[in-house]
Amino acid sequence: MSSHRTIAALDVGSFKICCFIAEARGPGKVRVTGMSHQASAGIRQGMVVDMDAAQQAISSAVHSAEQMAGSQVHEVVVSLTGGQPRSQVLRREMTIGGGAIKDMDVRRLLHDCRGSASLTDSMLIHAVPVGYSIDGSPLTPDPRGMHGQTLGVRMTVVSAAESAVRNLLTCVARCHLEARDLVVSPYAAGLAALVEDERDLGTTIVEMGAGTTSLAVFYEGAAIHTDVIPIGGRHVTNDISQGLHTRIDHAERLKTLYGNAIRSSNEDREMIDVVQIGEDPDATPQQVPRSHLNGIIAPRVEETLELVRQRLDKSGVSGLAGQRVVLTGGAAQLPGLRELAGQILDKQVRIGRPLRISGLAEATGGPAFATCAGLLMFAVDDRGEARSAQAHKPPANGSLFGRLGGWFRENF
Repeated sequence: MSSHRTIAALDVGSFKICCFIAEARGPGKVRVTGMSHQASAGIRQGMVVDMDAAQQAISSAVHSAEQMAGSQVHEVVVSLTGGQPRSQVLRREMTIGGGAIKDMDVRRLLHDCRGSASLTDSMLIHAVPVGYSIDGSPLTPDPRGMHGQTLGVRMTVVSAAESAVRNLLTCVARCHLEARDLVVSPYAAGLAALVEDERDLGTTIVEMGAGTTSLAVFYEGAAIHTDVIPIGGRHVTNDISQGLHTRIDHAERLKTLYGNAIRSSNEDREMIDVVQIGEDPDATPQQVPRSHLNGIIAPRVEETLELVRQRLDKSGVSGLAGQRVVLTGGAAQLPGLRELAGQILDKQVRIGRPLRISGLAEATGGPAFATCAGLLMFAVDDRGEARSAQAHKPPANGSLFGRLGGWFRENF
C-alpha cells in the first residue's frame, strides 16, 4: 500500500449518514482530514426504502466532507446495518504433500473454503480467515513457509439479503461513487473501538443504532460471529412519542435531555415539559414526572438487551465471547445503559470510542462514530479477507468486487 493515499468511509444509518475522509500514512496510521454527518433520509432499519431521498442525503454528506478535506473522492468503504446479515464458521482442509506451504496453497484453500459457503438468496459480504492449522496443530495466523502434510483453515463468512445489498450499492453508485468494500457495522465498530487484547481474548461488541442493534464476537483477533436485531434507538423514541402523545422530534429531545435506562424513585418529584401533538406552539406544555419518561424507556432497552443475551446464548460461540462487552452506536450514549447492560448480560461493560485514529473532532470521537472510524481501519487493513471475482456485482458501474478480477488473474 502506498503512503499518504486518500481513503473515504460512508456510514449509512437510519438516523444519520456520516462520511469520513482520511489520509492513510502507512500501516495502521490514519488521519482524518474531512468529516460530515447529515440527518438520514430514505433509510429504515438499515435498508434503503426511498432511493431518491437516500441518494440526496448520501451526496450531501460526502460533498460536505469533501469540502472540508479539500479533495474529491471516488471510492468509499460502506457500512451495512440492515439486510439481516448472518454468519457461518467454515472449516476446510487440503493435502499439500509435506513441502513448504506457499502463497498459492493458502490462496487455493481460501478459495475452496469461501466457495463452500451456503448463500441462498444472499450475497457474501465477508470471508475472514480466523486461523490456519497444519496437520491438525493449533491455529496459526500465517502458515506460509511451514512444512506439513495437510493445511486447514477456519473461516468466518458473513452474508446478507441480496436485495438489500444491491439497493444500497445502487444508491451509492447513483451518487457517482464506487463502493470499494462493504462492511457490516458491528465488525467495523469492533475494528475501531476494541484494543488488541480484547480482540484476542474474546469480546462482544454491541452496536446500538437507531434502527437496529447488531453484535459481533471477536476472538483470536478475528470476528467469529455477527448478528442483528431489528430494534434500535428510534424504537425507544417512538415509544416515548406514543406514550406521552408528543411529536417524534420532541420525543427525541426528551430522551436526550432527561432519559435514563434505569428507573429511580426520586424522579417522581422532578417534572418535565411535554409539548402535546397538535397543541398551539404558544400553549402551556403539559408537565409529567421524569419517572414517567424513564418508565417508557427502560422496558424497551431491557427488551433489546435481553434479545442480545438470547442471541449470544444461541450463537454457539458464547463460550468464546469472554466476559467483556463494548457498547457503540448513538443509542449507547443513553445514561444508565452501561449499568443495565452489565446486569442483564452479566459481563463487564464499557462504552467504546474510536481508537488509533487522529484528526477526529471531539464531537465525532464518541461511540456514535465508531462504525465510520472502523471503516477507515478496514480500508487500511482488511485482515486477510478471501476475495473472489465471482462475487455478486451491483447493477451499476461502481462494483463492490469488480476490482477483484485482477486478483484471480494474477494468482490462478
